[in-house]
Amino acid sequence: MSDAGKILEEMNDRSREVFRMVVQSYIDSGEPVGSRTLTRTLSEKVSAATVRNVMQDLEYLGLLDSPHVSAGRVPTQLGLRMFVDGLLEVGDLNATDRKKIDATLGDNSRDVGGMLDRVGAALSGVTQGASLVLTPKHEAEIRHIEFVSLAHDRALVVLVFSDGHVENRLFTPPPGQTPSSMREAANFLNALIEGKTLSEVRSTIQREILARRQEIDVLAGEMVESGLAVWDGEGEDSERLIVRGRANLLGDAAPEDELDRIRTLFDDLERKRDIAEFLELTEDGEGVRIFIGSENKLFSLSGSSLVVSPYMNADRKIIGAVGVIGPTRLNYGRIVPIVDYTAQLVGKLISDRS
Repeated sequence: MSDAGKILEEMNDRSREVFRMVVQSYIDSGEPVGSRTLTRTLSEKVSAATVRNVMQDLEYLGLLDSPHVSAGRVPTQLGLRMFVDGLLEVGDLNATDRKKIDATLGDNSRDVGGMLDRVGAALSGVTQGASLVLTPKHEAEIRHIEFVSLAHDRALVVLVFSDGHVENRLFTPPPGQTPSSMREAANFLNALIEGKTLSEVRSTIQREILARRQEIDVLAGEMVESGLAVWDGEGEDSERLIVRGRANLLGDAAPEDELDRIRTLFDDLERKRDIAEFLELTEDGEGVRIFIGSENKLFSLSGSSLVVSPYMNADRKIIGAVGVIGPTRLNYGRIVPIVDYTAQLVGKLISDRS
């Protein structure tokens, strides 16, 4: 059991109710909660002084904090984590929300990228947060690879997959490359790639280049390595991150320091910082996971929360994720079923298309 879980178990009914009401009120309004407000809504009739004492105890435990001397309390990150783990009541998916999500996924197009773009827009619209959609890796077997010279310092590498999917990337070839060295590099690759996926090809190629350095022209070998580097760089080879709804987090009413933190978050996302680790957040088990503030280093500076769920292909392999970013006072009880439903629906549709 976590430390937060032990604290919750040891709290009496009154402390638990005061804590739950402070957190729920903060999630609803974003404002600190005072003892007089709680006194009017508690199930048992107690004085404001009694409630103040309970809140002081909760503050001592690290579950509540006082933003100002004379103000009420707000939950700390530890408090929010304890609430999410032990007291959160997750509702059923609202019928209206379900219809909005279904409407974005209802066509029969095989364009998975377009479908996931619409998913991101729907999630941000329904939740009024920012949405994240990590698109799946393309893991079909490779049928053919080709290098095309465009200029002395620019070339194109083209990959044709067994399912008909074609991808190409621009890259800078090594100086002195010739049409014959480009053909030699492509022939070398095509002799090795049949029946392999892109992730399997990389390790095979690297071993083969080392083992057969004398058999392949140096320039052709450099072409191979340069072309593969394009697919191996900055996470571009496998994942695309779709972010929608950033305006929802950049409202005019937010304090300037909060706006700066949110801008930092989006700058990191746009640079794809730590995106290679994004899927790892979800791999400890199926279903929705909630990360609050610094529990996820990608969001630690912005003080945001992330509600995220993986989606799987027909082989039950995690291939992507969908999630919602918002302030730590997210309405977790409503967001969790939305994210869960969307992830399951995306996984089903991708499996059907494949």
